[in-house]
Amino acid sequence: MTPSDSDHPARKIRSFVRREGRLTRGQQHALQLLWPRFGLETSTQLDLDKIFGRSAPRTLEIGFGNGDTLLTMAADEPQTDFLGIEVHRPGVGRLLHELESRALDNVRVIREDAVPVLGNCLPDNSLDRLLLFFPDPWHKKRHHKRRIVQAEFIELLAKKIKPGGILHMATDWENYAEQMLEVTGSSTAFRNPAGAGNFSPRPGYRPTTKFELRGRRLGHGVWDILFERC
Repeated sequence: MTPSDSDHPARKIRSFVRREGRLTRGQQHALQLLWPRFGLETSTQLDLDKIFGRSAPRTLEIGFGNGDTLLTMAADEPQTDFLGIEVHRPGVGRLLHELESRALDNVRVIREDAVPVLGNCLPDNSLDRLLLFFPDPWHKKRHHKRRIVQAEFIELLAKKIKPGGILHMATDWENYAEQMLEVTGSSTAFRNPAGAGNFSPRPGYRPTTKFELRGRRLGHGVWDILFERC
């Protein structure tokens, strides 16, 4: 059966730019040799139990950057399976290298745009937690339409997160944090456990990243936005 357009909306505006930096020799080596072990192709719907060889809680991080958060959380939560989506090859290569070096086998990696992967490849009600940490803020007002957190995107996430599962977003741009609260709070599929219109304290499972520490040095605040799937 072919999915309907309404189930899997077409991607119209990209929320990212492919800023392909220089690959180190180690990153290139990891991409060539470790992708078959940790990488996932997205031509068909993913069978997560088969991929991980078990049935376990599942966490997806969209836009994992250099992979520090995924690495820390995967090491801290061996009972959880992790999926990471990232389009930039240097970050993917670094994560693959670190997964092997730290002997972590509960992470799998996708190098594609998150929206079509969510729409076409990830089963509904398959995630216990979805992480979106420090997405591109597109801070100029004329570029706000490029922000990934829009009403259509939130409704897509609602299909993939299990009832009772958590959507956890974080940003160091206050205007974007307010948009995340407003857009997600307007969805009937989610409830804010901190109360309507309120931010949440940083949960202990979210590591403090180098990116975040740099932002704090520049005087940026950091806002965590958590919603529970109804």
